[in-house]
Amino acid sequence: MQRPALTLLAASLMLAHGLACAADAPTTIPAAAVQTAEQLRDKALHDDTAYKTVESLTTEIGARMAGGANDPRARAWAIAKFKALGFDKVYTEPVTYPLWVRRSEHGAIVAPFPQPLTLIALGYSPGTPKGGLTADIVQFPSLEALKAADPATVKGKIVYIGYRMHRTKDGHDYGIGAGIREDGPQVAMTKGAVGFLLRSAGTDANSRTPHTGVTEFSDPAKAIPAAALSNPDADQLERVLAYGKPVTFKLDLDCGIEGQYTGYNVIGDIVGSKHPDQVVVIGGHLDSWDPGTGAIDDGAGVAIALGAAKVIHDLPQHPDRTVRVIAFANEEMGLWGGRAYADKHAAEVSKFQLGSESDLGAAPVYQMSASVKPQARGAIEQIAKVLAPIGVVYDPKRPGGGGSDLSQMHQKGMAALSLDQDATYYFDWHHTANDTLDKIDPAQLAQNVAVYAVFTYMAAQADGDFGSAPKAFAGDGAGE
Repeated sequence: MQRPALTLLAASLMLAHGLACAADAPTTIPAAAVQTAEQLRDKALHDDTAYKTVESLTTEIGARMAGGANDPRARAWAIAKFKALGFDKVYTEPVTYPLWVRRSEHGAIVAPFPQPLTLIALGYSPGTPKGGLTADIVQFPSLEALKAADPATVKGKIVYIGYRMHRTKDGHDYGIGAGIREDGPQVAMTKGAVGFLLRSAGTDANSRTPHTGVTEFSDPAKAIPAAALSNPDADQLERVLAYGKPVTFKLDLDCGIEGQYTGYNVIGDIVGSKHPDQVVVIGGHLDSWDPGTGAIDDGAGVAIALGAAKVIHDLPQHPDRTVRVIAFANEEMGLWGGRAYADKHAAEVSKFQLGSESDLGAAPVYQMSASVKPQARGAIEQIAKVLAPIGVVYDPKRPGGGGSDLSQMHQKGMAALSLDQDATYYFDWHHTANDTLDKIDPAQLAQNVAVYAVFTYMAAQADGDFGSAPKAFAGDGAGE
């Protein structure tokens, strides 16, 4: 009776050893898959699916404010487009969030030199009292200076911060500008301010088109009206402030939160031929701000993902793993679609092979980084080698965050890439009325499609995984 027990024990030990060896084995991409990826790359560079897609979205739907009149129309458009492009499964998942509504906004210097200024309300800003709000301006050079200010110097006034963004390829100044936009009103509120203004978080120096964007309040009931001035109007306000006289400003915003709204993430799957329950996920966000038509933010991202999926779909055989494209709901006012998706699918994170979202316009991808297990670095280098001929440099020292909405799945433990686009001019048009189709160069858009098609296909065909597991990349500093 002892012998079978020993045999069972030995078998168990052998199985455990085999699984351990498999877990430690390097992830590689077969030579045939590399060759197909090179062909996909070259085909995608001449494919116009993405451009036709973003042209359709911006022409037929236009602006897609989350919860606005075009929200359900955009969703219906996306469902129809996924189906027309041949996805095997097309479905939606609900996303509920506060419904913020913009009706009108006006601003003017009342004294010492009366004149109107061009501005736009920030998302989640409350409206002013009927007839507007009039108060003196107090100026700060930075968010840090506001945080350090004596509340007595702020109470009862409208705070203004005039940080000016500069153009950079990686767009890093946006971290400062967006930080002021998101956190400034809350800080001003806690010090007793009655309103908040900032120089737009944008790099266009000569256009009187202010940049909107979301702000945050820990207690919406105590929120103060908040708006962004265009860059030339911020210059004008600063010239008036430089006279050293008290500057009185009238702010008149008709906007605010009006209950809750349920939108939907739109999802399409090209089902894997060997491992249908394992997915490579790409996407963009379907919503946009309301002044423009949401071409670069983020119609381009949705189009890039759909274009990449389409060239993969057209191969003679589906890839081994499922290719999933997600058009996320309401990224602009707080990653609502990404958070809802991550919360719903957190328990399945180990089935997510690799992911990345496009949400920085349509200029070329120039750099790639990754958060993967050490044994998968060789596979990332294989992907990088196929992308090198189209201008993508691999930085092995930086983590990959997965992009805006997919950063939430990365935080749950999904292996992720960052595919950095050239952001030199992106923030000229970002969140403005100038976010329109003419800002997209078809050839540059196609380069993005090629990048996404290559990495998606190669990840789907890899022998082995990239390390997705619950909390696998906690603390890597990406996607936060």
